[in-house]
Amino acid sequence: MIILKLGLKSVSMVSECPPLGLESLKVRDTQLRASSFKRRGLGPHRGRLNIQSGVEDGDIYDGGWCAQYRDKNQWLEVDARRPTRFTGVILQGRSSIWSWNVVHTYKVQFSNDSLVWKPSMNGTKEAVFEGNEDLETPVLALFNTSTVARYIRINPQTWYQNGTQGDVCLRAEVLGCTLPDPNNIYAWQTEPSESRDKLDFRHHNYKEMRKLMKSVHESCPDITRIYSIGKSYGGLKLYVMEISDNPGKHELGEPEFRYVAGMHGNEVLGRELLLNLMQHMCEEYKRGDQRIVRLVKETRIHLLPSMNPDGHETAFKKGSELAGWAVGRYSYEGIDMNHNFADLNSEMWNAIELETDRSKLINHYFPIPEAYTSEQAYVASETRAVIDWMQHIPFVLSANLHGGELVVAYPFDMTRDWAPREHTPTPDESFFRWLATVYASTNQVMSNPDRRPCHNKDFLRYNNIINGADWHNVPGSMNDFSYLHTNCFEVTVELSCDKFPHASELPIEWENNRESLLVYMEQVHRGIKGVIRDKDTEAGIADAVIKVDDIDHHIRSVADGDYWRLLNPGEYKVTVSAEGYLRSSRTCRVMYDHYPTICDFRLTKIPEQRLKLIMGKGGKLSGDLQLKLRQLRLRKLRVTTKAINQRRAAAAKRAKRV
Repeated sequence: MIILKLGLKSVSMVSECPPLGLESLKVRDTQLRASSFKRRGLGPHRGRLNIQSGVEDGDIYDGGWCAQYRDKNQWLEVDARRPTRFTGVILQGRSSIWSWNVVHTYKVQFSNDSLVWKPSMNGTKEAVFEGNEDLETPVLALFNTSTVARYIRINPQTWYQNGTQGDVCLRAEVLGCTLPDPNNIYAWQTEPSESRDKLDFRHHNYKEMRKLMKSVHESCPDITRIYSIGKSYGGLKLYVMEISDNPGKHELGEPEFRYVAGMHGNEVLGRELLLNLMQHMCEEYKRGDQRIVRLVKETRIHLLPSMNPDGHETAFKKGSELAGWAVGRYSYEGIDMNHNFADLNSEMWNAIELETDRSKLINHYFPIPEAYTSEQAYVASETRAVIDWMQHIPFVLSANLHGGELVVAYPFDMTRDWAPREHTPTPDESFFRWLATVYASTNQVMSNPDRRPCHNKDFLRYNNIINGADWHNVPGSMNDFSYLHTNCFEVTVELSCDKFPHASELPIEWENNRESLLVYMEQVHRGIKGVIRDKDTEAGIADAVIKVDDIDHHIRSVADGDYWRLLNPGEYKVTVSAEGYLRSSRTCRVMYDHYPTICDFRLTKIPEQRLKLIMGKGGKLSGDLQLKLRQLRLRKLRVTTKAINQRRAAAAKRAKRV
């Protein structure tokens, strides 16, 4: 008998044969059977590694398979559907916040017809494998000798008794190498497992990630740049790959886009997809692919593959099947960065409740509370680095790549009254729904109407998109912070049911997401854009406020006066204002094209400002400006005279009373 516990052996031992795919849902519900089960929510289809239960016990989404009977004759069976060389089993307890159910020891049997079963042996005796002592830690057992069969059964022998009430419950993954089946005449129907793109499909630790990024830069030095936005608590640099036809420079009128992955270090698929994306864009640009060439020339793209490198290194050492659900999720300091950004939602909603004059309220560029910026604030160094990055680059659109579900969530992520969940839309709800739909509808797994739910919520009912706060309350999210503190719109993409898919699954995951990653980037060119200039000097005006009628969320122009306002097709009245200038309005029509509508503005200085500018240069006033000055003086004189007359009339009334 060989027993392998979490952390006792290197990951290379696991990689000899990959998982069949209970966790990733590659193994379908129809391939799972059991001797018995307590109820539908604890059926064999729930006996998958790392599956998560709902909040309440007793619903259809419980956290494992549980047998109806408490005896040694219970089993969970997996049909591999073809001859397979089985090499091991990974076991986990039941996911539940109310119950404690684990299997301590178990046996394994094999069959080619599900009728005659052969036990796994340890020499001359039937092997007994060691299971779990807690609910979450996956425990791996490798067989003394591998066995070729089609079916495998896990047969619990001892379990946590809890007096006499302990149930036989488990979650599992099976390791095995599928073999060629000479009897399969429908080989063409086999699900694809490869990609047509020749990319580096494997999991990369920090050093390997840095090496790959360097190789991409060396292959495409004219369109790439690697830079760091700061360091993790453990001292690892947060590297960004920039892709642009002018790396290192913001070009007038060219929008800035970012992808961020690895906020949770154990949710690794986003990291690998961004590494694949930078390789793909480099190679396709060199080949002359017009779609990629257009993206590179018209967009400044920033890819941050690992926001939490410390957490990823921790998860990486455990391996794809042994990291569990939370190992590596948090920063080195134990901070969940998904809740670590400044809570500007509460600042906004408190102001709305307290301020009686709505004209004094702001709806964008909310300042960061002073307490949050202090050195004593519980803010991760990685979070501070990303905020500084956001403040220095005028991002327009972003996506935050996560794992563990299949859904796209859009702001707001935080509920207004701290409810566990409640639909909480932004003023840009319709455009955020469009952004989420663009990714979800082009993702090959999300858009599959026959797919089963990952864990405990059926997002197919919502077309695989959801308002973040309507899913669960997330105060301090990066999405909400980005929307309220900067011009940037951002969504969260949950890429896969499996947070840490096996390396063998990375090619097909790239195929599932390639089109989504590209088409989402292209949305940065929707809406309107332009440059706001001084009418006299033609200089760009920074910090001008761009207001779209009927959307209570403004944006601002950046250093050179350029701006981008993401909008759905339609006709909009746009008003621009800037300190020292007269307001200007015009109607801008957004078409269905993949190109933005150009809406430039030239603002006229308020006469006093123009007078100071002209007289300071020793110039003479034009007739038009002299007329405006006379009109302004007359207007001020009328206002002043009216106020004086009102005060005199009031004084006269008081004198009469006396």
